[in-house]
Amino acid sequence: MREKVLVLDFGSQYTQLIARRTRELGVYSEIKPYNTATDEIKKDPPGAIILSGGPSSVWEDGSPRVDGEILSLGIPVLGICYGLQVLVFQLGGEVERSEKREYGPAVLNLVTEDLLFSGVEKTSGVWMSHGDRVLRVPEGFTAIADTENTECAAVRNAGGNIYGVQFHPEVVHTEFGARMLSNFLFQVAGLGGNWTAGSFIEHSIHDIRERVGNGKIICGLSGGVDSSVAAALINEAVGRRLYCIFVDTGCMRLDEAQEVCDAFSEFEMNFIHVDASERFLSHLEGVEDPETKRKIMGEQFVRVFEEEAEKISDVRFLAQGTLYPDVIESVSVKGPSAVIKSHHNVGGLPEKMNLEIVEPLRELFKDEVRNVGKALELPSSLIGRHPFPGPGLAIRIMGEVTRERLSILRHADSIFIDELKKSGAYDEIWQAFCVFIPVKTVGVMGDERTYENVCALRAVSSTDGMTADWSKISYDLLGKISVRIINEVKGINRVVYDISTKPPGTIEWQ
Repeated sequence: MREKVLVLDFGSQYTQLIARRTRELGVYSEIKPYNTATDEIKKDPPGAIILSGGPSSVWEDGSPRVDGEILSLGIPVLGICYGLQVLVFQLGGEVERSEKREYGPAVLNLVTEDLLFSGVEKTSGVWMSHGDRVLRVPEGFTAIADTENTECAAVRNAGGNIYGVQFHPEVVHTEFGARMLSNFLFQVAGLGGNWTAGSFIEHSIHDIRERVGNGKIICGLSGGVDSSVAAALINEAVGRRLYCIFVDTGCMRLDEAQEVCDAFSEFEMNFIHVDASERFLSHLEGVEDPETKRKIMGEQFVRVFEEEAEKISDVRFLAQGTLYPDVIESVSVKGPSAVIKSHHNVGGLPEKMNLEIVEPLRELFKDEVRNVGKALELPSSLIGRHPFPGPGLAIRIMGEVTRERLSILRHADSIFIDELKKSGAYDEIWQAFCVFIPVKTVGVMGDERTYENVCALRAVSSTDGMTADWSKISYDLLGKISVRIINEVKGINRVVYDISTKPPGTIEWQ
């Protein structure tokens, strides 16, 4: 059985980061809501449990609590920030509102030797974010570290399997944070740290075979990283019982449909090309709301798959390249956090379907998917592609999707990507694309007045798509891209560059 860490989420902005850090240490992690029942956890017991931070106070009416029985299972537990306060409060200790709140850097002082702090200097920098503090630890607990404003900055029970820290070890601002998490996972919990791309592939192949039996699977293959890796993984599991269906939605990038067909014609798999562009565009006609666009795309994707499946006997499953960030953003499966947007392959699926969903990458972040692709020996031309949303250019056009707007955006986008590749910047950027903004602005071309649309350039740096910073592309390169777009793409007379981060913005505009 695969070892894992269960992260119970209380709504912290750093919850995904906790999961990321444990995975980087070679231990699979999974995020569940803070109120996950003990009986559910017992069905697949984790090797360790981490309670995340959160914005609540244990003194607020209705503030979140953990199922108390979880703490008596004998599974090692680490509470972080609010997670510490919940532990203390529910086990009989005291938590009070702090007169001196701590937000940002603080100095941690170790008051006793402990496994959690093995290899950690006696005084080090940590990152705080709290307004409450532990006044008295529960019976059987001991304070093992403090700060200037917090006597109980870290606590441990007598059995040495329940810990709590007031600071955030998962953020880079905590000097020895990675070491502390490593100590908890390996020295306290005794985990092995053997979760790799290879072990994931082996585990997934077993799960896919067990799930589908002798059934046949159709896979929505876009040619992007996610669907390509998903197809390759499933192909390893079931071989010729996989049918990859590439649907041209009419909302793809310039020449992309032909490029995908050419690339996958070299693979030993069943490949079916369906040109459904007229169908998609007719359903999108007159639609401006981005959520409606996504749901239309999701609906039509599935309907096309079902129609193609009817041509193949005994097809019961539909495979998708859904990733963990898609799940997190689409469905509030975690703690008290908000749904950000639906994804065509998660929240955009119709309620009634005739196929069962198979999502082998559902528990991975993007960089982990690329590692799996490398282990499966997929070509770098596929693995290295920038992410592309399922609804395609439909959500990169503000307002209604028309053939004219699609043509304008395709050409602008191809120029942007072409110049990034020529400059060598493409591989350094997580994702880059153009956005069509149907806002008319005045310009002058050849001594004549123009009144045309705006094109926004978006390029971001990221590791997994959960957070992102805008890419610092050189002014010279931006200037060259702008000149080419304005000169070569009729319908655009102004180019702007998006310098928003995620959060507060998202990577895509819609």
